[in-house]
Amino acid sequence: MWEYRRATRDEVAFLWDENIRTHTARKTWEQWKEEYLYYLDHHMALTFAALQNGVQVGEGTLLLSPDCKAVRGRSSLCDGKTIANVNALRIRRTFEGQGHISALIKVLEREAAAQGISMLTIGVQEDEARNRAIYRHWGYLEPVLQEREDGVLVLYFAKHLSF
Repeated sequence: MWEYRRATRDEVAFLWDENIRTHTARKTWEQWKEEYLYYLDHHMALTFAALQNGVQVGEGTLLLSPDCKAVRGRSSLCDGKTIANVNALRIRRTFEGQGHISALIKVLEREAAAQGISMLTIGVQEDEARNRAIYRHWGYLEPVLQEREDGVLVLYFAKHLSF
């Protein structure tokens, strides 16, 4: 049975621990875990989980504060009022391509609208054509920003919410 909902703090910690276990650059992932738990604790972000039979297998975070490191200094991505950013969107490989992230993004978008957010932004590396196509399918069509991050060109797109 599948469930898509806002994650508890314990679930967020579990998801990040899973990410740390599966990535070789553990130090970076450990730092990100601390950052995202801080954001959650200080109401700067909301994390949502895709659960299969009660086990967290996917996630997506809604960055609400322009003070979050991933969006800091770029109010076109998150302004703390009406614009928020979709971040850390992922699912275990065995569940890719089955529509679970699409279901999760719909929950995230409804919650954003309920929080008074009227526009969401999302970033994708230029060379990730598959993800760009998925984001376009979801309605993230409006180009917002292009920036080099860690030597990689990242393209940001926006979607206006209408719930």
